[in-house]
Amino acid sequence: MRTFRGGLLIGLAVAVVVAAVAITYERYDTRTLKRTQRRGEVLCGVNKGLPGFSIPDDKGNWTGFDVDFCRAVAAAIFDDPTKAKFVPLEASERFKELQNRKVDILSRNSTWSMAREINYDLYFPAVAYYDGEGFMLPRARNIDSALELNGSKVCVQAETTTQLNLADYFRANNMKYEEKKFAKLEDVIKAYDSGQCDTFTADVSQLYALRLNLAKPDDHVILADVISKEPLAPVVRQRDDDWMMLVKWTLYAMINAEELGVNSKNIDEALKSKKPDVMRLVGTEGTYGEDLGLTKDWAVHIIRHVGNYRRSLRAQCRGPDQSSRFRAASTSSGAPAASSTRRR
Repeated sequence: MRTFRGGLLIGLAVAVVVAAVAITYERYDTRTLKRTQRRGEVLCGVNKGLPGFSIPDDKGNWTGFDVDFCRAVAAAIFDDPTKAKFVPLEASERFKELQNRKVDILSRNSTWSMAREINYDLYFPAVAYYDGEGFMLPRARNIDSALELNGSKVCVQAETTTQLNLADYFRANNMKYEEKKFAKLEDVIKAYDSGQCDTFTADVSQLYALRLNLAKPDDHVILADVISKEPLAPVVRQRDDDWMMLVKWTLYAMINAEELGVNSKNIDEALKSKKPDVMRLVGTEGTYGEDLGLTKDWAVHIIRHVGNYRRSLRAQCRGPDQSSRFRAASTSSGAPAASSTRRR
């Protein structure tokens, strides 16, 4: 009997340990790059439909700045941008689905914040686009400043930094408002366009893009006020350094290519360049690609198939309003050069 009980206790202890290991593996598996290479595609979480960032056409073909970045990651790994598979996610589910490994990366207009990194065990490798929250309202209201919005009915997407910024702004300026929150962005737009609220708040880039879809776009104005900083960045799981480094340096490669004047049209000439910075970018000097677990010409694949940062951003601008609002991260902050990791 004692032997049986002892064996049972040992068996239970082993089961607990195995379960704990399985849970730890599920949450902290650090082999995303290897899994992606074996799978043969990058699973990328994107917005379900935001013009300029990620939107499918009626045939299921995706376009947008965030979409291009996913293709750049796929190009870096496989030399094939079509190896990116897009998984549309709502704002309320994006971080949980990344945690649950439904996707390998989020490229979904997500604001980098300390709370999100801590609460979700996620990491934002680098800022892809600098944005800020603003307001859109009917031109007929004849309002020129956000400080005149006291008493407004404001449509906002729930469970976003937008909702928190809205509350902070009105409280800080001793103003009152009625919040009309919706889980889905499409429902926010419908509510505003149907007159359920007289103000719509979102990132400025979103406002300019979404205004084009309103019944009468010219009847609406976007205020000049920007009430927050919204550093939009790709997102990966923590404790997965190889994958984080690949995602971060994919973005920096695109930015550096722009700064060095390297693009998809002159990439073959760049491969012949004797300029040290260009040589390190295209892999004719150094072992930076191999250090990332890729080939030496990984950045060449990105530039050839997707282009540099400026090309990707400009390709997604639609109309003068959006163009004037799209600010390139490369001109705002620049990116570290590949050589800086070796010299410091």
